[in-house]
Parts: sequence; structure tokens; C-alpha cells
Amino acid sequence: MTAQLVYEIQTSRYLNPDVTTLLDTVTLTQDGQDRVAISGVRGEAPPERLKVCVNELGGFRNSMEFVLTGLDLGLKADWLRRQLEPRLAATSVTWTQTSTPLEDADTEEGASCLLRCTVMDPEPGPAGKAFTGPAVELALGTYPGFTMTAPPGPPTPYGIYRPEYVDRSAVTHTVVHHDGRREVIADPTEFAESDPKAGVRPSPYPAPQDSVNRRMPLGTFVHARSGDKGGDANLGLWVAHDGSDKYAERVTWLTKLITPKKIAELVPEARDLEIEVYALENLGGVNVLIRGLLGAGVAASTRFDPQAKGLGEWVRSRAVHIQEELL
Repeated sequence: MTAQLVYEIQTSRYLNPDVTTLLDTVTLTQDGQDRVAISGVRGEAPPERLKVCVNELGGFRNSMEFVLTGLDLGLKADWLRRQLEPRLAATSVTWTQTSTPLEDADTEEGASCLLRCTVMDPEPGPAGKAFTGPAVELALGTYPGFTMTAPPGPPTPYGIYRPEYVDRSAVTHTVVHHDGRREVIADPTEFAESDPKAGVRPSPYPAPQDSVNRRMPLGTFVHARSGDKGGDANLGLWVAHDGSDKYAERVTWLTKLITPKKIAELVPEARDLEIEVYALENLGGVNVLIRGLLGAGVAASTRFDPQAKGLGEWVRSRAVHIQEELL
């Protein structure tokens, strides 16, 4: 239940057509096997405008993966980039590389990593043979062991998603019943202007010093769920409801630990991005919004994990200082 409440939300206010739910008033209690009681939920008037999703064509993209094996992987990657980039006409060229393999690996795959080149352009041409042709032509004149994971493919279109707001007059709120009957729902008569900063947790906050006893993964007793909100990444973190008598102390520790500054340390790619943290102590955790981490959105992202689905599990694996008495 906690995972669902902190999944892909934006602030501590959840905007709906007929109500604004105050997420920082929700209380969850284990009420038996596979049974959770929800109480204390409060709301306020809905927003005057309605949120809609806008999807539009972003352009065309294509990717190729090159295999680097053995020694001097950095030099081999630099060599290929210097040869290929001057021949590309696409407006966007992005390179990513998987982790460096172990030394003296006992399998060829274990001694290899992947270098991925992704191009994007408003027109299909620069992402088609103008990209794949020069790459294939380098096969006999570039780094030793040149090979690719798949044959060249054609460019594919990609979309860009973004949220917008429209006047209620543009939308008819309609319920479709199971028998096909349609019922129009009247608009509310009162509206509220929600404060987007309600519940936000600023970085200048007295967080615990790094003078604690043990350095362990954040996920030692913290769960996570993450996802995408257009080009923004959402990350919910909360303390496990495992019956521990240290639950309250762990919640206090987590809500003090997780600041915009700390998230920038745990997620180095977010260091220059806007980060918002919303405290949801009633749910035992925090909600984090990393603006722009996914670029122009899922379909246009060149990240390894374009939907940020694995972001939470990565953050859980990151080492932090945990006080001995909380373990």
C-alpha cells in the first residue's frame, strides 16, 4: 500500500478532477493477513484546471551497440568515437558505456563491455543509413576486435510526453457504467489553488552527521519504488513495516537523511538538476522528484533505464552511514 501511495506522485498533494488528496494525512495500519486499514485521509477542493497528457512526435532515433573486449577499452572507445562522430549529421549523438569488466576474466563475454551510440534527429535520414553506413564501413579500419551486437536497423519515430492543464469547459466528466449507460458528472462549485511546495523538504535541514557507526546499503531497512513523470523521475523511499520496535526512529532517520543534497550524492547524474523532497512521515518515508533526469521523456530518453523503474533499487544499493542502534 505504501509503495502505491508514493508511486509516480509529484508533491504531497494529489490532484484529481473532484478532490485534492492530502497525502500527508494518510495513515496505514496492518489490520490482519493481507488486510490494511486506511484512515485519517483528508482532502480539499479540487484544482480549477484539469491536468491532461500531451503526446507529440519528437523525431527519429536509432542505436548501435559496439562490443569492446580485452585490454585498453577506454582507448578503443575513444578511437571509435573520433572516427565516427565527424561523419554523423544527426542533431543529437549520445554515447553510453556499460561497466568495465573484471581483469583476467575467464570468459570472452566477461572480458567485454558495450559501447552504445544513439542518434536522434527531426528527420529520418540522419538516423538511417547516414548513421549506420559509416559505422559498418569502419569495421576493418578501427579498433581490434570490432563487432556489433546486432545488424544495423532502420530509424524509428519517438514521441515526447508532457503534462499540460486545460480549462474544465474543455472536458466533460463522464462515468461509463458496466451496462454502457453514460452519466455526466457535474463540475464542483468550489476550487482551491494547491501550493506546489506544500510539504517540500529543503536541503538546509539539520541532518545527522557522518559520525555514525556503520556504512551499509540504504536498502538495509528502506524500500523503494520509482518511475517516470514525463522527463522527471519520481522516487519513493520508505521504512519497512517489519514489526520492528525501531520503526519510528528509523523513519526519523530517513526523513532527516534524504535531502536534495543527499540525493545528488546518491544519484550523481542529478547533481546539476532540480531536486525536490517531500516528507511523508505519516507513511514512513519521503517522495523525491528529480526534474529532467529523463530528458524529454521515456520515448526520447537515451538512458539505460529510460522509465527510471530501476532507479529505486539502485539507490537502495548505495552505501550510507547508519547508526548502530537502528540496525
